[in-house]
Amino acid sequence: MAETSQSEPFIAFQGVYGAYSDMACRAVFPDLTTLPCPDFEDTFAAVSDGRARLAMIPIENSSAGRVADIHHLLPESGLHIIGEHFQRVDHHLLAPKGATLESVRTVQSHVQALSQCRDFVRRRGFKPVVRADTAGAAEEVAQAGDPSRAALASALAGEIYGLDSLAEDVQDTAHNTTRFLIMAEEPVHPEADEGPVITSFVFRVRSVPASLYKALGGFATNGVNITKLESYIVDANFTVAQFYADIEGHPEDRLVRLALEELSFFSREVKILGVYAANPFRSSGEYQGD
Repeated sequence: MAETSQSEPFIAFQGVYGAYSDMACRAVFPDLTTLPCPDFEDTFAAVSDGRARLAMIPIENSSAGRVADIHHLLPESGLHIIGEHFQRVDHHLLAPKGATLESVRTVQSHVQALSQCRDFVRRRGFKPVVRADTAGAAEEVAQAGDPSRAALASALAGEIYGLDSLAEDVQDTAHNTTRFLIMAEEPVHPEADEGPVITSFVFRVRSVPASLYKALGGFATNGVNITKLESYIVDANFTVAQFYADIEGHPEDRLVRLALEELSFFSREVKILGVYAANPFRSSGEYQGD
């Protein structure tokens, strides 16, 4: 990971201590102090105003899909993607001391965590309750001390808030993984020949026939692999779509450069969000679904 020049030894994340974003921060940057933030906007601002060197932002989960609002916020954050991290997510059913599986009636957590554990929650007959984040749900359960209330959160959250784990690995899929983006105020500039590189960018097209086909044609003809493509509407009339994309390759690579030039010809407002080393997890059998 590239060095950063800011002096504050903090890395910001959305949520409270014990969140999976907190775990990701500690896993990748053990020498930095984690800085909890109430929302994603404040997480970005913590870096922009110098309170933190970096931000750890979840973007998608292997079973629950993309994280809401992130694609809207990234282009306006003023920050740059300098890396990625894949965090295994093992949900625990956390409850106050003395609680049992039989005493629990409601389970609370972030909507994504509840979605990732849908089968478990339904099978046990628990009533799901949505909260802003997983660790915040655990903190609330600890404060209430009610044996009928439990939370879906990390083992770290259980340790921090003094809760018992009544069940572990309760997610519906075996390989439940969240991809995080590491954000900084200044971009990194990896060399094109240093190893596998990911380039992330956003672009807009008019909502007219064949506009996306024409915009992306250069990636097909130049053999550039698009690993992620997401769309969302950005105007009130539903006529302009913005796309977030990840591709394999460096903008200085000849074929990538040609593909991006063709994209710029058929679209507008192409903005590169980051050029960074591909995480080794991408080449693992687990990422490939083996």
